[in-house]
Amino acid sequence: MTAMQMKPLLPPVTVNGTTIDPGRIAAEAQNHPAPKGKPGHAWRAAARALALRELLLQEARARGIAPCPTELAPGQWETDDEAAIRALLEQAIRPEPADDAALAAYYDAHPDQFRAPSLYEAAHILFAATPGDAGARDQAHTNAEAVLAEITAQPRRFAELAAHHSACSSKTAGGLLGQLSSGDTVPEFEAALATMEEGALSLVETRYGIHIIRLDGRARGEVLPLDAVRPRLREAHEKAGWAKASRDYVEALIAGAEITGVSFTDGGNREESRRDGAA
Repeated sequence: MTAMQMKPLLPPVTVNGTTIDPGRIAAEAQNHPAPKGKPGHAWRAAARALALRELLLQEARARGIAPCPTELAPGQWETDDEAAIRALLEQAIRPEPADDAALAAYYDAHPDQFRAPSLYEAAHILFAATPGDAGARDQAHTNAEAVLAEITAQPRRFAELAAHHSACSSKTAGGLLGQLSSGDTVPEFEAALATMEEGALSLVETRYGIHIIRLDGRARGEVLPLDAVRPRLREAHEKAGWAKASRDYVEALIAGAEITGVSFTDGGNREESRRDGAA
Protein backbone atom coordinates (compact mmCIF):
# COMPACT_ATOMS: atom_id res chain seq x y z
CA MET A 1 0.00 0.00 0.00
CA THR A 2 1.43 3.40 -0.96
CA ALA A 3 1.53 6.43 1.31
CA MET A 4 -1.29 7.98 -0.75
CA GLN A 5 -3.47 4.93 -0.10
CA MET A 6 -2.88 4.70 3.65
CA LYS A 7 -5.76 5.66 5.91
CA PRO A 8 -5.06 8.49 8.37
CA LEU A 9 -4.00 7.24 11.80
CA LEU A 10 -6.50 9.50 13.58
CA PRO A 11 -9.74 9.88 11.56
CA PRO A 12 -11.66 13.17 11.76
CA VAL A 13 -14.46 13.07 14.32
CA THR A 14 -17.71 14.80 13.36
CA VAL A 15 -21.09 15.16 15.03
CA ASN A 16 -23.94 16.04 12.69
CA GLY A 17 -21.45 17.74 10.41
CA THR A 18 -19.50 19.58 13.13
CA THR A 19 -15.84 18.55 13.34
CA ILE A 20 -14.23 18.10 16.76
CA ASP A 21 -10.89 19.91 16.87
CA PRO A 22 -8.13 17.22 16.97
CA GLY A 23 -6.20 19.42 19.38
CA ARG A 24 -9.07 19.28 21.86
CA ILE A 25 -9.16 15.50 21.55
CA ALA A 26 -5.41 15.29 22.19
CA ALA A 27 -5.75 17.49 25.28
CA GLU A 28 -8.77 15.54 26.58
CA ALA A 29 -6.89 12.26 26.08
CA GLN A 30 -4.67 13.22 29.03
CA ASN A 31 -7.70 12.52 31.25
CA HIS A 32 -8.18 8.98 29.90
CA PRO A 33 -5.38 6.57 30.88
CA ALA A 34 -4.62 3.96 28.25
CA PRO A 35 -4.22 0.26 29.09
CA LYS A 36 -0.76 -1.12 28.43
CA GLY A 37 -0.34 -2.09 24.78
CA LYS A 38 -3.36 -0.07 23.62
CA PRO A 39 -1.98 3.36 22.66
CA GLY A 40 -5.13 4.47 20.83
CA HIS A 41 -7.49 3.77 23.72
CA ALA A 42 -7.07 7.18 25.41
CA TRP A 43 -7.57 9.06 22.14
CA ARG A 44 -10.76 7.18 21.30
CA ALA A 45 -12.12 7.57 24.84
CA ALA A 46 -11.45 11.30 24.60
CA ALA A 47 -13.05 11.47 21.15
CA ARG A 48 -16.19 9.73 22.46
CA ALA A 49 -16.37 12.10 25.44
CA LEU A 50 -16.08 15.22 23.29
CA ALA A 51 -18.44 13.89 20.62
CA LEU A 52 -21.08 13.21 23.29
CA ARG A 53 -20.52 16.68 24.77
CA GLU A 54 -21.00 18.24 21.32
CA LEU A 55 -24.14 16.18 20.74
CA LEU A 56 -25.65 17.33 24.05
CA LEU A 57 -24.77 20.96 23.34
CA GLN A 58 -26.39 20.71 19.91
CA GLU A 59 -29.55 19.34 21.53
CA ALA A 60 -29.52 22.10 24.16
CA ARG A 61 -29.28 24.73 21.42
CA ALA A 62 -32.06 23.03 19.45
CA ARG A 63 -34.31 23.29 22.54
CA GLY A 64 -33.41 26.94 23.00
CA ILE A 65 -31.82 26.36 26.41
CA ALA A 66 -29.91 29.42 27.64
CA PRO A 67 -27.03 28.56 30.00
CA CYS A 68 -27.32 29.86 33.54
CA PRO A 69 -24.12 28.85 35.37
CA THR A 70 -24.33 28.07 39.08
CA GLU A 71 -21.61 28.34 41.70
CA LEU A 72 -20.20 24.87 42.40
CA ALA A 73 -17.99 26.00 45.27
CA PRO A 74 -16.92 29.40 46.59
CA GLY A 75 -15.48 31.20 43.57
CA GLN A 76 -15.89 28.18 41.27
CA TRP A 77 -18.60 28.46 38.60
CA GLU A 78 -19.90 26.21 35.87
CA THR A 79 -18.90 27.05 32.32
CA ASP A 80 -21.68 27.99 29.91
CA ASP A 81 -21.38 24.58 28.24
CA GLU A 82 -21.61 22.74 31.57
CA ALA A 83 -24.65 24.80 32.57
CA ALA A 84 -26.37 24.15 29.24
CA ILE A 85 -25.81 20.39 29.48
CA ARG A 86 -27.04 20.31 33.08
CA ALA A 87 -30.18 22.23 32.16
CA LEU A 88 -30.79 19.92 29.19
CA LEU A 89 -30.55 16.80 31.34
CA GLU A 90 -32.79 18.30 34.01
CA GLN A 91 -35.38 19.08 31.35
CA ALA A 92 -35.15 15.88 29.33
CA ILE A 93 -34.65 13.13 31.89
CA ARG A 94 -37.66 11.90 33.83
CA PRO A 95 -36.79 8.80 35.86
CA GLU A 96 -39.57 6.59 37.17
CA PRO A 97 -40.57 7.57 40.72
CA ALA A 98 -39.87 5.22 43.59
CA ASP A 99 -42.72 2.84 44.30
CA ASP A 100 -43.26 2.02 47.99
CA ALA A 101 -44.28 -1.57 47.22
CA ALA A 102 -41.17 -2.11 45.10
CA LEU A 103 -38.96 -0.64 47.84
CA ALA A 104 -40.53 -2.96 50.41
CA ALA A 105 -40.07 -5.97 48.12
CA TYR A 106 -36.39 -5.15 47.66
CA TYR A 107 -35.98 -4.74 51.42
CA ASP A 108 -37.59 -8.13 52.07
CA ALA A 109 -35.40 -9.82 49.45
CA HIS A 110 -32.08 -8.36 50.69
CA PRO A 111 -32.20 -8.21 54.51
CA ASP A 112 -28.42 -8.47 54.94
CA GLN A 113 -28.00 -5.09 53.21
CA PHE A 114 -29.92 -3.42 56.01
CA ARG A 115 -28.30 -4.78 59.13
CA ALA A 116 -26.86 -2.64 61.88
CA PRO A 117 -23.05 -2.95 62.03
CA SER A 118 -21.77 -6.17 63.54
CA LEU A 119 -19.53 -5.99 66.60
CA TYR A 120 -16.31 -7.99 66.93
CA GLU A 121 -13.90 -8.92 69.69
CA ALA A 122 -10.51 -9.62 68.15
CA ALA A 123 -6.78 -9.74 68.73
CA HIS A 124 -3.92 -9.46 66.27
CA ILE A 125 -0.18 -9.52 65.78
CA LEU A 126 1.12 -7.08 63.18
CA PHE A 127 4.25 -7.65 61.11
CA ALA A 128 4.71 -4.18 59.62
CA ALA A 129 5.67 -3.66 55.97
CA THR A 130 4.74 -0.90 53.55
CA PRO A 131 2.93 -1.91 50.33
CA GLY A 132 5.72 -0.62 48.10
CA ASP A 133 8.51 -2.60 49.76
CA ALA A 134 8.29 -6.08 48.21
CA GLY A 135 11.25 -7.40 50.18
CA ALA A 136 9.80 -6.27 53.50
CA ARG A 137 6.40 -7.74 52.60
CA ASP A 138 7.94 -11.10 51.76
CA GLN A 139 9.89 -11.12 55.03
CA ALA A 140 6.78 -10.12 56.98
CA HIS A 141 4.88 -13.03 55.37
CA THR A 142 7.65 -15.44 56.33
CA ASN A 143 7.75 -14.19 59.92
CA ALA A 144 3.97 -14.22 60.26
CA GLU A 145 3.69 -17.78 58.96
CA ALA A 146 6.32 -18.94 61.44
CA VAL A 147 4.58 -17.29 64.38
CA LEU A 148 1.18 -18.55 63.19
CA ALA A 149 2.57 -22.08 63.27
CA GLU A 150 3.68 -21.54 66.89
CA ILE A 151 0.24 -20.21 67.89
CA THR A 152 -1.53 -23.07 66.13
CA ALA A 153 0.56 -25.53 68.10
CA GLN A 154 0.25 -23.59 71.39
CA PRO A 155 -2.78 -21.21 71.30
CA ARG A 156 -2.17 -19.97 74.85
CA ARG A 157 1.06 -18.30 73.71
CA PHE A 158 -0.80 -15.71 71.58
CA ALA A 159 -0.38 -12.88 74.10
CA GLU A 160 3.27 -13.76 74.71
CA LEU A 161 4.04 -13.85 70.97
CA ALA A 162 2.10 -10.62 70.37
CA ALA A 163 4.18 -8.86 73.03
CA HIS A 164 7.37 -10.14 71.41
CA HIS A 165 6.58 -9.68 67.69
CA SER A 166 3.74 -7.21 67.10
CA ALA A 167 4.43 -3.76 65.65
CA CYS A 168 1.08 -2.51 67.01
CA SER A 169 0.65 -0.76 70.37
CA SER A 170 -1.90 -3.46 71.25
CA LYS A 171 1.10 -5.72 71.96
CA THR A 172 1.04 -4.44 75.54
CA ALA A 173 -2.46 -5.89 75.92
CA GLY A 174 -1.62 -9.26 74.42
CA GLY A 175 -2.76 -8.11 70.97
CA LEU A 176 -6.32 -7.45 72.14
CA LEU A 177 -8.12 -4.78 70.09
CA GLY A 178 -11.27 -4.51 72.18
CA GLN A 179 -14.68 -4.13 70.58
CA LEU A 180 -14.64 -3.28 66.89
CA SER A 181 -17.43 -2.19 64.57
CA SER A 182 -17.69 -1.15 60.96
CA GLY A 183 -15.15 1.54 60.08
CA ASP A 184 -12.90 0.95 63.07
CA THR A 185 -10.30 -0.88 60.98
CA VAL A 186 -9.12 -0.82 57.38
CA PRO A 187 -11.43 -2.59 54.86
CA GLU A 188 -9.11 -5.59 54.37
CA PHE A 189 -9.06 -6.27 58.11
CA GLU A 190 -12.81 -5.77 58.45
CA ALA A 191 -13.53 -8.11 55.53
CA ALA A 192 -11.51 -10.84 57.22
CA LEU A 193 -13.42 -10.44 60.48
CA ALA A 194 -16.72 -10.71 58.61
CA THR A 195 -15.83 -14.12 57.16
CA MET A 196 -13.97 -15.72 60.08
CA GLU A 197 -15.46 -18.20 62.52
CA GLU A 198 -15.26 -17.40 66.23
CA GLY A 199 -12.04 -18.75 67.70
CA ALA A 200 -10.37 -18.98 64.28
CA LEU A 201 -6.97 -17.64 63.27
CA SER A 202 -6.27 -15.98 59.93
CA LEU A 203 -3.30 -14.49 58.10
CA VAL A 204 -4.41 -11.20 56.52
CA GLU A 205 -2.55 -8.66 54.40
CA THR A 206 -3.40 -4.95 54.71
CA ARG A 207 -1.73 -1.68 53.81
CA TYR A 208 0.08 -1.82 57.17
CA GLY A 209 1.62 -5.24 56.71
CA ILE A 210 0.74 -8.84 57.57
CA HIS A 211 -1.58 -9.62 60.48
CA ILE A 212 -2.29 -12.75 62.43
CA ILE A 213 -5.91 -12.22 63.47
CA ARG A 214 -7.80 -14.13 66.12
CA LEU A 215 -11.56 -13.62 66.23
CA ASP A 216 -12.74 -14.01 69.82
CA GLY A 217 -16.39 -13.10 69.36
CA ARG A 218 -19.00 -11.64 67.03
CA ALA A 219 -22.37 -10.00 67.68
CA ARG A 220 -24.17 -9.83 64.35
CA GLY A 221 -26.15 -6.65 63.78
CA GLU A 222 -29.93 -6.89 63.67
CA VAL A 223 -31.87 -6.12 60.50
CA LEU A 224 -33.04 -2.51 60.71
CA PRO A 225 -36.79 -1.86 60.34
CA LEU A 226 -38.06 -0.80 56.92
CA ASP A 227 -39.10 2.65 58.14
CA ALA A 228 -35.53 3.31 59.29
CA VAL A 229 -33.99 2.47 55.92
CA ARG A 230 -36.75 3.72 53.63
CA PRO A 231 -35.02 7.09 52.94
CA ARG A 232 -31.80 5.28 51.98
CA LEU A 233 -33.74 2.84 49.80
CA ARG A 234 -35.58 5.68 48.09
CA GLU A 235 -32.37 7.62 47.46
CA ALA A 236 -30.66 4.55 45.96
CA HIS A 237 -33.70 3.88 43.76
CA GLU A 238 -33.77 7.47 42.54
CA LYS A 239 -30.05 7.44 41.72
CA ALA A 240 -30.36 4.16 39.83
CA GLY A 241 -33.47 5.41 38.03
CA TRP A 242 -31.78 8.64 37.00
CA ALA A 243 -28.71 6.74 35.76
CA LYS A 244 -30.88 4.42 33.63
CA ALA A 245 -33.03 7.24 32.27
CA SER A 246 -29.97 9.33 31.36
CA ARG A 247 -28.30 6.33 29.71
CA ASP A 248 -31.43 5.64 27.66
CA TYR A 249 -31.71 9.30 26.69
CA VAL A 250 -28.08 9.53 25.57
CA GLU A 251 -28.34 6.29 23.61
CA ALA A 252 -31.41 7.62 21.81
CA LEU A 253 -29.57 10.86 20.93
CA ILE A 254 -26.60 8.90 19.60
CA ALA A 255 -28.86 6.62 17.55
CA GLY A 256 -30.44 9.62 15.87
CA ALA A 257 -27.17 11.45 15.19
CA GLU A 258 -24.64 11.23 12.39
CA ILE A 259 -21.30 10.64 14.09
CA THR A 260 -18.13 9.76 12.20
CA GLY A 261 -14.60 8.94 13.25
CA VAL A 262 -15.45 7.17 16.50
CA SER A 263 -17.89 4.43 17.51
CA PHE A 264 -20.21 4.23 20.52
CA THR A 265 -21.33 0.65 19.82
CA ASP A 266 -19.91 -2.54 21.38
CA GLY A 267 -19.03 -3.84 17.95
CA GLY A 268 -17.14 -0.67 17.17
CA ASN A 269 -15.32 -0.83 20.47
CA ARG A 270 -14.27 -4.43 19.80
CA GLU A 271 -12.96 -3.39 16.39
CA GLU A 272 -11.01 -0.56 18.02
CA SER A 273 -9.56 -3.02 20.52
CA ARG A 274 -8.40 -5.23 17.68
CA ARG A 275 -6.72 -2.23 16.05
CA ASP A 276 -5.05 -1.41 19.38
CA GLY A 277 -3.72 -4.94 19.58
CA ALA A 278 -2.38 -4.70 16.07
CA ALA A 279 -0.63 -1.47 16.99
